Amino acid sequence: MSETLVQGRILISCKDRPGIVARVSSILFGLGANITESAQHSTDPFKGSFFMRIAFYLPESSSDEVKVNAAFREIAAEWAMNFHYTTARKKKRIAIFASKEDHCLQELLWQHRSGALDGEIALVVSNHPDHAELARHFAVPYHHTPISKDARTATEALQLDLIKGTSDVMVLARYMQILSPEFIASYDRPIINIHHSFLPAFVGAKPYERAFARGVKIIGATAHYVTGELDAGPIIEQDVQRIHHGYTVDAMKKVGRDIERQVLTRAVQWHLEDRILRHDNKTIIFH
Repeated sequence: MSETLVQGRILISCKDRPGIVARVSSILFGLGANITESAQHSTDPFKGSFFMRIAFYLPESSSDEVKVNAAFREIAAEWAMNFHYTTARKKKRIAIFASKEDHCLQELLWQHRSGALDGEIALVVSNHPDHAELARHFAVPYHHTPISKDARTATEALQLDLIKGTSDVMVLARYMQILSPEFIASYDRPIINIHHSFLPAFVGAKPYERAFARGVKIIGATAHYVTGELDAGPIIEQDVQRIHHGYTVDAMKKVGRDIERQVLTRAVQWHLEDRILRHDNKTIIFH
């Protein structure tokens, strides 16, 4: 009886130099792996940074994280290489934060139920009680954590207790609260946010109303990783749709919601599939 095969993925970054692909392939060959996807990018072939994603199947007996990491440790030390190995069967756990708008939350829940989202939604956290029934319908735990100016620190501490140790990535699905730098540092895991692409031209309240008043011709959305600097983290995905003078504010908002849910879902899926490498304040995404 043949041994069970495990789908593995490895992300690599280091200074570019000749022989990286050959050496990495040789290590995987030694583990009995069969490469099914391979993509790489260099910022400069002579003095730049090199990035690589490889997907492969390998025998279960060779798929142990300790064994694979040990095989790559020598080359990592020799070439100052960063690498991250994971298996597709080890699903990342997602914590979704939402407020009153539900379009992004609904899309993620539906994609998860349909099997299209390569992860597990661990819980939904919201500063409003509105979506408890929606989460219950999808059999996902729902936690209402109301926020007030006087109790923000205590609420964030409660939220951290809920998600630390139970999630691998946090998704802000139109969560209309600004996370404190202390919260971001304490969570210490990736956080993905979605916002309309009018920023920074139409920051603050009522962006669609002000965009309408200016006669904008494009509506868009941006998904990005969260950093301590508001809305300035590495961009993962963006999309736009052209509109015209006949669009009302409500019609513009509808277009915006559709783009937001699609852009956020793509960004989350790419993260779950280990397709993203961060470099400075940019992302390299292997589709």
